[in-house]
Amino acid sequence: MSGEQGSTGQTKLTGQLSLLSVVAFGVSYMSPSMVVVVFGVVATTSAGTAPTAFLLATGAMLLTGLSYARMARLHPGSGSAYSYTRHFLGAPAGFLVGWTVLLDYLFLPMVAWLVQSIFLNAQFPAVPVWAWMLMHAVATTMVNIVGVKVADRVNLLCTSVAVFVSLLFIGYLTTYLGHHWPGSCTAPLWNAHSEGFGISSAASVAAYSYLGFDAVTTLSEETRDPERTIPRAVILVLVIGGLLSTGTAYLMQLVHPGGLFDDPEIIGYTMAAQIGGQTFADWTNTADLIAGFASVLAVQLASSRLLFSMGRDGVLPKRVFGRLHPRTGTPVLCLLFTGAMCLLGLDMSLETATSFINFGAFLAFSAVNVCVIAHYLRNRTSPRLGVAGHVVAPALGLGVTVYLLSQLSATALTIGSCRLAIGFGHLLWLTRGFRRPTPEMSLDDEPAATGHVEKEAATPA
Repeated sequence: MSGEQGSTGQTKLTGQLSLLSVVAFGVSYMSPSMVVVVFGVVATTSAGTAPTAFLLATGAMLLTGLSYARMARLHPGSGSAYSYTRHFLGAPAGFLVGWTVLLDYLFLPMVAWLVQSIFLNAQFPAVPVWAWMLMHAVATTMVNIVGVKVADRVNLLCTSVAVFVSLLFIGYLTTYLGHHWPGSCTAPLWNAHSEGFGISSAASVAAYSYLGFDAVTTLSEETRDPERTIPRAVILVLVIGGLLSTGTAYLMQLVHPGGLFDDPEIIGYTMAAQIGGQTFADWTNTADLIAGFASVLAVQLASSRLLFSMGRDGVLPKRVFGRLHPRTGTPVLCLLFTGAMCLLGLDMSLETATSFINFGAFLAFSAVNVCVIAHYLRNRTSPRLGVAGHVVAPALGLGVTVYLLSQLSATALTIGSCRLAIGFGHLLWLTRGFRRPTPEMSLDDEPAATGHVEKEAATPA
């Protein structure tokens, strides 16, 4: 059982996951093969310097990752940016961040299922996309309902396949280059066509490959020693993802110098056929689908934990979202709700579906960076990193995320702004025009987090 029993039912998750399990969830969430999917677009935008764009994106995301690691140590809890913002910037701000992130988390499983279903339909056209979506939603929902231990084992297995395929792809790239060396090992990093604006624009695209590293913080309550494990997991996920993405992009850019492609969206598949033959390309595509299942599994698990956290706080109906199943210890109704979201994507294009996400992610990144700055300015509790680590670094991270937010399409910005406005209206209704307090964290969660912050505050600067 992964939950604790209270007088009114289970409302507390318990720690079972190790550092390896949490890192595996984070890596699978980001999907190791994502670099192959977006390589063509990044290489085209950066004029053939995709690895530089991925390296820049890694550094940019690490700035925000350090802020998440800091917050996870100060305030362990399953709500991620939502919980951090409530605790350090106030309940109304936390509500708005949580509301916007919640909608992202609700749409993310739908988008992930849709992507998987499109690929499967391309390989098995006799089965329509909507049928694949339903099968995917049922499969991942059932695995997550059974319990976090089962989900952990399935995820570890699928993530192992994903990492193996990524390493195998790197091996084939290296072997191919041994027989077809392009002549210059620095051109993928900088060439005659390179320019700062193009690389920064490409980095904003590459940054989407790292969305999801923050999802590991939603597993805080189900992780052993979360104050140490979660911060380490956040950084490890980003470092592993950055090394895989940058290294793979560098080798792919050597195999195909420059940024001109017949079809940049399928360059990963065509390059796999080029370096390993058609059989290898088909096998890699199938293995990527297994990796995609792990990604969807992790996405749905993280989404359900955020729903549970907000339901337990009373922001969402507590009787529906704030309870755990007495036998499995999982938020079953939250998982069923996220599973039902696939119905919205049955007749939706991928372009339309993706316009619903990312706004909330970058808003959350910005809020967490502000939380670190606010905590430091209030307490001055940094014996090691001081202003550089708790003001300068998060300020740079804030600048990066605001820039990435500005790079979203007009459709995404409009949808995100409307969602934020609706959330503000809901907050006004909940608080009766701010005459009532915003629903606070449950008493079961406050002592540990508050006590830790007070301990930090007592530490001399």
